[in-house]
Amino acid sequence: MSAQEATMTAPGARGRGHRGRPRRSVRARLTFWYSALFLLSGAVLLAITGGVGASVTSPAHTSSAAGSPQPSSEASNIHAAVSHSLVVGSAVALGVMTVASLVLGWVVAGRVLRPLREMTAATQRISEDNLHERLAMPGPADELTDLADTIDGLLERLEGAFAAQRRFVANASHELRTPLTTMRACVDVAVAKPEPVPASTVALAGRLRTELDRVDRLLDGFLVLARAQHGDLPGQATLSLEYVVSAALAARAEAIAARHLVVHHTSDPDGTWVRGSQALLARMVDNLIDNAITHNTDGGWIIATTGADGRLARLVVETGGDILDPGLVGQLAQPFRRLRADRTGSDDGAGLGLSIVAAIASAHRGALDLRARPGGGLRVTITLPLAAAAERVGVPA
Repeated sequence: MSAQEATMTAPGARGRGHRGRPRRSVRARLTFWYSALFLLSGAVLLAITGGVGASVTSPAHTSSAAGSPQPSSEASNIHAAVSHSLVVGSAVALGVMTVASLVLGWVVAGRVLRPLREMTAATQRISEDNLHERLAMPGPADELTDLADTIDGLLERLEGAFAAQRRFVANASHELRTPLTTMRACVDVAVAKPEPVPASTVALAGRLRTELDRVDRLLDGFLVLARAQHGDLPGQATLSLEYVVSAALAARAEAIAARHLVVHHTSDPDGTWVRGSQALLARMVDNLIDNAITHNTDGGWIIATTGADGRLARLVVETGGDILDPGLVGQLAQPFRRLRADRTGSDDGAGLGLSIVAAIASAHRGALDLRARPGGGLRVTITLPLAAAAERVGVPA
């Protein structure tokens, strides 16, 4: 689930209830119903008390000396006063206990719902990158622990499914390299025969080599993507982002010159240092620069900026170009997603560039942010944890 990226509730949806209704917490509802039932039972008890008091205060009959019944006004007044005091006292007591029931109901509901809040928080923390975590809810066997065990079982099945998918991609990509190598060798042998080779065969061989190279790049992208998603980070080292970006730009000087692009690279004077896999971080930056060159306009520009922001290292690559749909730009980090095939008149990419960038950044506890520039073009931001000062000692800039 990036992660942090899937199981997370959208911020705009958290304040709303089901089907757009305003959200009401379970704790507030439990408190309301507990207090309402208490108030109702108290009112019934008060009504019974009032009825009993009324029957007691009915005119008393006493016998005179002659034996004829005579009402006693004094006894009637006493009983009426007692009944009134009883009703008033009961009403006051009912009001006090209603307030007390609200407080007690709120406290008790909070304690009852605490395990659910803990399960919710733990589930929201778990994403595709840490599916190995479990809720492991302690406590007696009841409905709450049954729910936690059910969620743990679901997470276990999801972890197995994701692991199987990554293994399949990695194994398939590795196994397909052998037939690709054989096919490329057969093409080379067919063209290298002593007798004259027809021009159509030479042209077909060139086309096959191009397609085989494209498939080879696609398989290489699959391998890198599977490795990054699996958290396999070989060759740990402390790197200068400025150096990695400069190396990527220098390696692509011919491609940049061919499209007449103007490149500006600004960096932090103190350097921007990160810790991670040298090969994967270099591949991440290479993909960003390749994307900036490929998806650009002839005579356009590229701005690459590196620097530190608090405890984060930041790499920003901006390009000019056409105005892009912000809604579609956010999907470019998914495999095989393009804005449109004819954006640059070229379709050489495998559609994995930015998804590999996102996976590598996530594997290094970082993040990828894609934004459409208001004036046209794309702004790509990578944030990574800044290397500690102790990790930079002895590392050349």
